[in-house]
Amino acid sequence: MKIDGRSFVISGGASGLGLATARTLISSGASVAILDLNEETGAKAVASLGGAPSAKFFPCDVSFTDSVSSAVSAVTSWIKEIGKPLAGIIPAAGVGAPGLILDKRLNPVSLDSIDFVLNINLRGTLDVTRQFLPLLAKSEPYGPDKERGVVVMVASSAAFEGQMGQVAYAASKGAVASMTLPMARDLARFGIRVVTIAPSMFDSAMTAMMSDKVREGLQKAMEFPARAGQPEEFASLVKQTIENVMLNGVVIRLDGATRMPSKL
Repeated sequence: MKIDGRSFVISGGASGLGLATARTLISSGASVAILDLNEETGAKAVASLGGAPSAKFFPCDVSFTDSVSSAVSAVTSWIKEIGKPLAGIIPAAGVGAPGLILDKRLNPVSLDSIDFVLNINLRGTLDVTRQFLPLLAKSEPYGPDKERGVVVMVASSAAFEGQMGQVAYAASKGAVASMTLPMARDLARFGIRVVTIAPSMFDSAMTAMMSDKVREGLQKAMEFPARAGQPEEFASLVKQTIENVMLNGVVIRLDGATRMPSKL
């Protein structure tokens, strides 16, 4: 898929992995619709990306379908205005809320905490994707394969080796990994590919909240390189995923051979 002259939608695009991805795509000639919650953060992100027509911010809470619908309508109008057909959907909004399924006082994890994680990481990913897919399916097919575009979802190493306290998070990311192939099969008739990237610990707003002890413990579990991944490294793989038409229906681990232990 050609990136130059196309537009892409990134939820959670105002910081971290999403912002790095937006920067990489814009440097290749794309325009990017940034969906995120905080308007101040979104405005700063767009300014750092060079402003219109390269990037535009659209407020969106992915856990509410009406908010996603409003963003879809606004992005559709913007895409018509700039004349760059939609070529990719990248639902990158994500949260983590650690909690043991049963703590030492025999209290089960709160359902509110579970719902918070699942609503953003899983439901939000599905809702952003499904609501933007009709617009993507209307794009003119490109190249000899008649490709219309690609969906790039974000899982996690926790989908495979969730640690203690990650039941809800692992469930949300495991579900994203599991739905990659059936979604690719559903969308093959439209010339739309689906790929999921499963990163290990990357520098982001989420990992910035970790204590030094937790961060050091995670780094000890890493093989090579023995460090957190950089957002630009994630963005580079997104770019390659968009450009390589043979990548479809697959979950790609981006973890430097890291396999997380059960606890730190």
